[in-house]
Amino acid sequence: MENTSQIGKPKVERKRHIAKAITWRIIGTTDTWLISYILVYYIGDTPEKATEAASYIAGLELITKTILYYFHERTWCRLSFGFTPRVRHIIKTISWRLVGAIDTILLVFVVYFFLFGKTEGAAEIAVSMFSIEIVTKMVLYYLHERVWYTSNWGVLKSTE
Repeated sequence: MENTSQIGKPKVERKRHIAKAITWRIIGTTDTWLISYILVYYIGDTPEKATEAASYIAGLELITKTILYYFHERTWCRLSFGFTPRVRHIIKTISWRLVGAIDTILLVFVVYFFLFGKTEGAAEIAVSMFSIEIVTKMVLYYLHERVWYTSNWGVLKSTE
């Protein structure tokens, strides 16, 4: 018996997921760098140390989150729910923010350990970043999803 849930569903090419991952990483990493710099600087480090810490966190995030985002995107492409696109985007935004928050928290601890030789202060930075990014990243991600939703690039319409 044929799977009727897939009839009429457009095929999404992998290049679309890759492009979405890259565009989101540019936005997300810029946000992370700015927040990291501000927090490290205002919690008491020099501008040079704040720049270095923010750059390491953002640089590592480029790698880890690009990979995580690609797999998150591929997983969501395979999921079928009866939700409207807006509701789906909200749920997808929340699930991505959870994945992203865990990654950011781990990266803050790794950077603090290797850069400063300790993890003291890392929890304060990580919790502060989480608190700020829960808002900034969710708004930015939702807007990113809505923009991509309006684009047909990398989407093949079903011929059935």
